[in-house]
Amino acid sequence: MKPKIFAVDIDGTITDNKGGRVDLDALAALRYLIKLGHKVIYVTGRSSIEAYVLSVFGGTTRIAVGENGGIITSGPNEHKLIGNKQKCIDAFKFLQTKIPKASEKPVFPRITEVVLERNFDIELAKRFLTENKFDVELSDSQYAYHINSKGVNKANGFLEVMSMFSAKRDDIIAIGDSETDVPLFKLAGFSVALGNATEEVKSQSTISVSGHAGDGVIEALETIQLKLMEE
Repeated sequence: MKPKIFAVDIDGTITDNKGGRVDLDALAALRYLIKLGHKVIYVTGRSSIEAYVLSVFGGTTRIAVGENGGIITSGPNEHKLIGNKQKCIDAFKFLQTKIPKASEKPVFPRITEVVLERNFDIELAKRFLTENKFDVELSDSQYAYHINSKGVNKANGFLEVMSMFSAKRDDIIAIGDSETDVPLFKLAGFSVALGNATEEVKSQSTISVSGHAGDGVIEALETIQLKLMEE
């Protein structure tokens, strides 16, 4: 069985979106993939440092793509920045003039993005930013709204990881649940949307499973294992 690189979202995928608790059964299943010779890399809207620490204590591959592709962390002091936070800050300040209740979400400090509470109409906000030619992208991870500089997404961030391992599209298996995972789904050779994903997100994946969050990850890995055995 040829080793694969599993690109795995965190919030809503191996955690629940309410409490942010890691599903230990799902983590054990991901750790088992490492024993089989695969790589498991977190690709998340969270800080890459949070994801890197999770990889260390959780026993998965010690590389993390954070801030929706804006930064890659491969060691305690090894960070590659792709996003431009100042552009995101400028866009946020403008949004506050149009949508006063738009506010930052209290999260681990970000280096390349601005993270907002999910308390306003995101489509209206996207329209304001587009009409005023801000060079940013606004997306919904279900955990929060994220302002990233233009061109920053999980797929572009993960290309840096693929380069590290000289990996090809067919080597990548992506698992996620939100619109921020869709670019990664399109990059990967095989992708799985969990049961808590919207129908639009599911339509962009290779397959979807019925299980939510951690249960969905376990279901996805069981399905993928059968597929890999056929190769």
